[in-house]
Amino acid sequence: MPIKYIPYAPEPIQGQAVLNNIARAQRVLSYRDNDKVFEKIQRGLPSYEIEEVEQVGKKNKDWNNLMLRGECLAACAYLKERGIKVDLVYIDPPFASGANYAKQVFIRRNPKLAAEIEHAEQKMELAELQSFEETMYGDIWRKEDYLNWMYENLTAIQSVMSDSASIYVHLDHHIGHYVKILLDEIFGEENFRNEISYGYRIQGINQKCWPRKHDLIFYYTKNNDYIFNPEKEKNIYEKPFIDTKKEEANLRLLKEKEKHEIIKCLNANKPIPDKYKNKIFNKYYSEVFVRDIWDCDYTKPIISGSSEYTYYATQKSEGLLTRIIKASSDEDMIVADFFGGSGVAAKVAHDLNRKFIHCDVGVNSLQISRDRLQQADAAFQILEVRDGVHLFRNPQQTMDKLAKLIPGLVQGIEGVGDFWFGAIQDKKLGVIPVYAPNLIDSGEKVLDQTIVNQIINEQLQILEQKWEEFPAKAIVYYVDIDDEEELKKFIRDINPTTTEIELRDLKLLLHDLIDNDNFEYAISNNDLNGYCVKITQFHSDRLQQKINEYNAKRALKNNPITQIKISENGLELIEWLSLDCKNASGAWRSSNEIKIDKKGRIIIDGNQTKEFWNGKINSPEKPLRIKIRNIAGDETIKQLAE
Repeated sequence: MPIKYIPYAPEPIQGQAVLNNIARAQRVLSYRDNDKVFEKIQRGLPSYEIEEVEQVGKKNKDWNNLMLRGECLAACAYLKERGIKVDLVYIDPPFASGANYAKQVFIRRNPKLAAEIEHAEQKMELAELQSFEETMYGDIWRKEDYLNWMYENLTAIQSVMSDSASIYVHLDHHIGHYVKILLDEIFGEENFRNEISYGYRIQGINQKCWPRKHDLIFYYTKNNDYIFNPEKEKNIYEKPFIDTKKEEANLRLLKEKEKHEIIKCLNANKPIPDKYKNKIFNKYYSEVFVRDIWDCDYTKPIISGSSEYTYYATQKSEGLLTRIIKASSDEDMIVADFFGGSGVAAKVAHDLNRKFIHCDVGVNSLQISRDRLQQADAAFQILEVRDGVHLFRNPQQTMDKLAKLIPGLVQGIEGVGDFWFGAIQDKKLGVIPVYAPNLIDSGEKVLDQTIVNQIINEQLQILEQKWEEFPAKAIVYYVDIDDEEELKKFIRDINPTTTEIELRDLKLLLHDLIDNDNFEYAISNNDLNGYCVKITQFHSDRLQQKINEYNAKRALKNNPITQIKISENGLELIEWLSLDCKNASGAWRSSNEIKIDKKGRIIIDGNQTKEFWNGKINSPEKPLRIKIRNIAGDETIKQLAE
């Protein structure tokens, strides 16, 4: 349960009906009629217990940059309760594209093989690496659910923006035009500044229509008083086309008709007529400002092989965020990204001497961003929202795993609608429908009277019509519950069906969702060189299962060469190690760390080397505990023996 609820604003935004006034359009969204959304906004932002996971770098007494693992609403509640206002927001939320996004997982080089390599600096081809993919999150939504979810998030974000703040919302053709309506409502049409088209040229093959090669970025401000630092275009000509000694020459010497002719040529990418070249000075081109069509090298999308590419499925480029952050903030201001992904907004904000807040629900996002920022010498605090659900690595994977954890659950049974998570076949009771909250939608984590009413007076009625009788029993799982005794009384009072409603706590199933990896080590002490921890054995049941599934698929294709083989010591499955010499418990403080990149070379305390990992990690101080991260992102901590 949330500790408490924090109001969005002194007077919550009153939602208006969207698209109801268009007779030919199916109603997509209506806040006044949607009790679920309206009641949640009236209730306020859910504030949960926050746990400090790690401090990277030195704390600043005035400000500590934040990386927060949790959902947007919980992050905004944390900021709002502490009176923190952000000056610039960039968000790249799910696009409702219907796609699943996967992380490419690379098997590392076994340390025992490093000795066989004569020259560590020799280039290792990607073909020598073995990898498989693992789902990071699913971007699959019903349109109305997505828009309700976005409405809540945008309302929460608006409540923590400073009076002079700006927000950039990065979407595409799937849902952008609908979200634009929400943005008009929440921020006000008068605070809409522009729609930016962010174009790119990769993967443009489509023989049935024009290839879709641009995203939409909606730019709004909180009020009319906001920061904007315009950016000038780069000179379109490499050389000036007039004698630059004539410094007095400029556009003011031209007549209006001549100016018009020159602008027409520029817009059409045509050469300037010779008769005008001796009248204008090259200064004209340095005074042209960047337009709202961004299709240039400066903001080019990330492509494989780029030095900043992190293998994060939806990564955006540093050039794009550099342009946005420079334009809409000044040094020492706070830049926030509530769907932080690969950490590009936080990284660029740090590079440009801004403060940053990075939030994401996926642990892979936090890990990639943490390592990226640590290499950039950023100092920050990592926090985790304790919302009652021990997420696997992200909500999508938790939902996939959950289907296998509920005893007897079968999905896709004919006659059981999409509302239900599945059903259980019972010899005595027949088919028992099972409801479980969609953990991707934060609003479904709290079981309240609205959801129960929908189950009893809508979904059970639908089943009765299909089956010609009510199910004998229905199981309803919950993460949080408003008031269990009050809800049970509500069920008894309003239930007109013959169905028994059984409430079950989902946390009891999720408690042991992650099986910790096992590893063995040996520790030695040399008075001159300090301590050395050698990893002798590493095993991950979950990763081995994923590898077995991958190999089984390859075997069906009669391609055994591409199968992944793991050595007896299993050290190829390790991506990162860290020693804590300060704290034996509580928040992690990395004293020494090693990261093994996908080619097997090591990054020591954020510094890239050409060396291959030898299975060891050293420390001048006595280590109290060790943390190991496997290649999929699961982390295991052990206290080191005396």
